[in-house]
Amino acid sequence: MVGTLINVGTVLAGTAIGTTVGPRLPERIQQRVLAGLGLITLVLGVDLALAWGGEDTTTSTPLFVLGGILLGGIVGEAIGIERGLERLGDRVQARLARNGGGHSTVSEGFVTASLLFCVGSLAVIGSIQDGLTGDYQTLATKAVLDGFAAVALAATLGWGVALSAGSVLAVQGTITLGATLFEDVLVGETLAVLTSAGGILVVGIGLKLLGVVDVKVGNFLPALVIAPALAALF
Repeated sequence: MVGTLINVGTVLAGTAIGTTVGPRLPERIQQRVLAGLGLITLVLGVDLALAWGGEDTTTSTPLFVLGGILLGGIVGEAIGIERGLERLGDRVQARLARNGGGHSTVSEGFVTASLLFCVGSLAVIGSIQDGLTGDYQTLATKAVLDGFAAVALAATLGWGVALSAGSVLAVQGTITLGATLFEDVLVGETLAVLTSAGGILVVGIGLKLLGVVDVKVGNFLPALVIAPALAALF
């Protein structure tokens, strides 16, 4: 759990810096910071998504990713994952700020940061390594990246980004504690499918940060389970 705790700490520290510096920056500077983060996120997502063409893959690998994304999107939309995350952020906003209501930057910061920090191969692989061997180097690297991202997000979206630290603790902590369950599953093509599906979701986050389109990435989260399951089955 050491790596996850470090990650939680960098998210909180980055949020503190961002909320302190952000309000002092002109709006156009805040927008450029967010756009820069969006571009970096987009490129990182594309790089991860291309894992479906790695050495451990086959011609069927892209089909597993496609099936996982499509089925995952349908399941997530039916369940309403994105709406649930937004409602959770809004409830926190209403309780702490005493002004509930519609969509808030607190909710947006929580949802966007949670997806950015928890979706991706680094979170999964790093947590498994930490749980199985105690090696938290991967999560430590991710923690540094998340810390800088938290600064940029908090500068424009506010303190709601800090709430994502709870998401990081819950997701990565659960994977770390249950690492032995994934040791023999996430290997070879199955791992490549998970990485690729996660990369596609990261691309979606980048598009949202850039203001291109909001693809409701939260509703695609089931793809991270369905895609590798398809690869393992077939």
